[in-house]
Amino acid sequence: MVGQFQTYQQQLQSVLIQKETMQLQLMEISKALEELDSTKNEKAYKITGQIMVSKPVEELKKDLGETKEAIEVRINSLGKTEEKITAKLKEMEAELRKLVK
Repeated sequence: MVGQFQTYQQQLQSVLIQKETMQLQLMEISKALEELDSTKNEKAYKITGQIMVSKPVEELKKDLGETKEAIEVRINSLGKTEEKITAKLKEMEAELRKLVK
């Protein structure tokens, strides 16, 4: 039972790290979209591997928008997973407290 509890704690920590990473990526994409919205240029650069490629601003905005949506879905999924694991940990904690008494 204690081993299971520790496993759930590790899973929760992993989910939280993934969620934080996704939130940082989302912030970066939002900033990039803001910059693209404010530019008067028709082209901008996208880093692809080791090179920068010139692309139309509208194409970059579309790509970033799609990536942003995918990340938001992933963050929501991680949030639901976090809630389930947290609920399970609370349940197990209550059971462990009963066993200790």
